[in-house]
Amino acid sequence: MRYTTKTEYGVICLAHMAKKPWPGASIAKEIAEHEGFSVTFTEKILQGLRRAGITTSQQGNKGGWSLTRPSTEITLKEIIEALEGSTFEAFCDIKHRKSIVCTHFSLCKLKPVWYKTQKTLDELYQTITLKMIAEDMMGLAQKPELAFVPRTRP
Repeated sequence: MRYTTKTEYGVICLAHMAKKPWPGASIAKEIAEHEGFSVTFTEKILQGLRRAGITTSQQGNKGGWSLTRPSTEITLKEIIEALEGSTFEAFCDIKHRKSIVCTHFSLCKLKPVWYKTQKTLDELYQTITLKMIAEDMMGLAQKPELAFVPRTRP
């Protein structure tokens, strides 16, 4: 599992947008400058998110980029799928199997592990909303208390 810079920047751009009251608009140049990204790359990311129905754009005085719905309704899973295609790609999946040589596909003991990994990630990412990410980036999310339990030797 490896996510590209496009996904990292996309999540950051969306979190930046989510900090404004919905349906507030953000200018790509403003987002890029605030986050230290290139304007061209930011616009390309936002266009990909628009194709996925996560963002929308409007020209004119009060134009800019905005979320298509409140940040509580946009999940990390949806964002990753929009920018990467899926949360986790099992190389033995049907769409990838044609391009690899696997002589033990029918006997493979790892297939269930890869499919379970994808299912687990999908379920986890479905519970994480853009609002949660934006709040954490702003330092508003509550941090869980960490309890350290001393190790005992057997």
